[in-house]
Amino acid sequence: MEETVLEPPKSYLPGLGDTEQRCWQAFLESSALLLETLDRQLVKEHKLTLFDFLVLSMLARSNGGGSARMGDLAQALAVGPSRMTQQIRRLESEGLVCRSRSTKDKRGVIATITREGRTRLQPATKTYAGHIREHYLDQMTRQQMIAMGDSCRRINHPLHNSQISDRFRPL
Repeated sequence: MEETVLEPPKSYLPGLGDTEQRCWQAFLESSALLLETLDRQLVKEHKLTLFDFLVLSMLARSNGGGSARMGDLAQALAVGPSRMTQQIRRLESEGLVCRSRSTKDKRGVIATITREGRTRLQPATKTYAGHIREHYLDQMTRQQMIAMGDSCRRINHPLHNSQISDRFRPL
């Protein structure tokens, strides 16, 4: 008996033509593979997940000199407050961040990157940049990079305006 492989129709999302479908699927696949690769390499080389890295990077680059409200971090990374609380608790247990109450708003909680957090972040940043170059940038010409950047900015602009604070941007 022959095994049947089911393939999606050429255009299986209503309202999307073949070119649009291929564009969307290629974006989803490359995004997922890139994020998975970055996460795997950061864990392997630095025992930091990609999410750990992004949180530490945002804290290190924040306007608050290494500190930020946890709600702002959650919003910038498009996660819920409970996920950010769990993340910060885990990073705190490793000595990479500390938490404190906001002096301006007693309900607010501030996360601050520690000296150990900065120490761990520095080599991880080099790894992150190296893998971005290897798996993303080196796959494109300069013109393709410019076109990709322009396209992403056009996509991001209305999304940022409707959802995310300008105080933080992932690396």
